[in-house]
Amino acid sequence: MTNYYGSQVSRLIEEFAKLPGVGAKSAQRMAFYVLKSPQERAEALSSAILSARSTAKYCKFCQNLTDEEVCFVCNNHNRDPQTVMVVETPQDMAAYEKTREYSGLYHVLHGAISPMDGIGPGELRIKELLHRLDNNPPITEVILATNPNIEGEATAMYLSKLLKPLGVRTTRIAHGVPVGGDLEHVDSVTLLRALQGRREL
Repeated sequence: MTNYYGSQVSRLIEEFAKLPGVGAKSAQRMAFYVLKSPQERAEALSSAILSARSTAKYCKFCQNLTDEEVCFVCNNHNRDPQTVMVVETPQDMAAYEKTREYSGLYHVLHGAISPMDGIGPGELRIKELLHRLDNNPPITEVILATNPNIEGEATAMYLSKLLKPLGVRTTRIAHGVPVGGDLEHVDSVTLLRALQGRREL
């Protein structure tokens, strides 16, 4: 990258450009926004990044991101402890929470099986899911809500083959969700229809 603005400003632009979905022009706009902001705003942004990075951890039950030992969903005793929805990311979990229609628990895999990217079952939070099946009360249904793309389907099929012999009812969200889409970008009505139309695997 040509150093048009001095080494430190160029470095800031380069760091923003490393963020997912951020191109060179967007990175430049972000950098100049920060530079034009009051010192306190820049410090607040820096502090928020460092604080989140140092305090974020995985919920000991569902693997959702949290700054406590147990996340807000698992801490809610009004949730149905016998139903667990498996999602790929914390963003997918948040998307379903926004529907306000699902009252069970979650399990976050933190990815999907993708041999092309070197991600196999061992890189996902699958063993933690299997460990949860020993809970009391027992889990009676696992809803597989991975994304409706090749990786999500492969992950759902892999999990269904693991879960079926254990006698757990295993369902898959219906494909009201567009194929190739990410759950975090889907509207609440479509997510709700997909949840209501789930099927046995």
